[in-house]
Amino acid sequence: MPPLTLVTGGSRGIGAATVRALADRGHDVVVGHRTGAAEAAAVVADAEARGVRAVAVRADVTDPDEVDALFAAAGELGVVTGLVANAGVTAHLGDLADTPVDVVRQVLDVNLLGVVLCARRAAQLMSRRRGGAGGSIVAVSSSAATLGSAHEYVHYAAAKAGVDALVVGLAKELADDGVRVNAVAPGLVRTGIHAGAGDAGRLDRVTGRVPMGRPGEPEEIAPAIAWLLGPEAAYCTGAVLRVAGGL
Repeated sequence: MPPLTLVTGGSRGIGAATVRALADRGHDVVVGHRTGAAEAAAVVADAEARGVRAVAVRADVTDPDEVDALFAAAGELGVVTGLVANAGVTAHLGDLADTPVDVVRQVLDVNLLGVVLCARRAAQLMSRRRGGAGGSIVAVSSSAATLGSAHEYVHYAAAKAGVDALVVGLAKELADDGVRVNAVAPGLVRTGIHAGAGDAGRLDRVTGRVPMGRPGEPEEIAPAIAWLLGPEAAYCTGAVLRVAGGL
């Protein structure tokens, strides 16, 4: 049977590019999404055109019941062997002192709690000690986790730093259970997340910070995620792979 990988936030940006990269490598894929049903359907059609099975499942990763339902729906295709915990949001740009509490909570919930809940469920299902077949978890972190993102979204940076800590600790917990846990930390990438935070021009404005002099493309992040899921990375766990143009 081909590997079966669940990608949260799979309807657009890095998530959609990851689905395509995995489909090219023979993975059956589950496209998790909260909004963008039409975009998710298009990603599924693209994956199927590449010769694999694919399905879109709507779920809010901050809701444990919906996370359980997401994995249950994925399980209808077969045994889930991979998780890409990619769903994320910045929602607001500005100093922390000017950021509404509800926005802070939303960003922490989606970017940290959502990853924790998805990784927790994946661990329950994949762990050989618990009767699973093993597998691989890749979280999508951010270069913000080490840069802090002052005057932009320090709460988002804090959430991504939490993701990095989760990866290190969970990798050690699951190392004997046949489950590898890693992360990819992109830098400035050309996706809709900037417009979603209310600043569509941010990417072009801050590109000068990047040593390579340009933003990345989702298609430049996805292969790193796919590599961490694959057999070539069999001895890699607890790593945070930075793909950020030198940032």
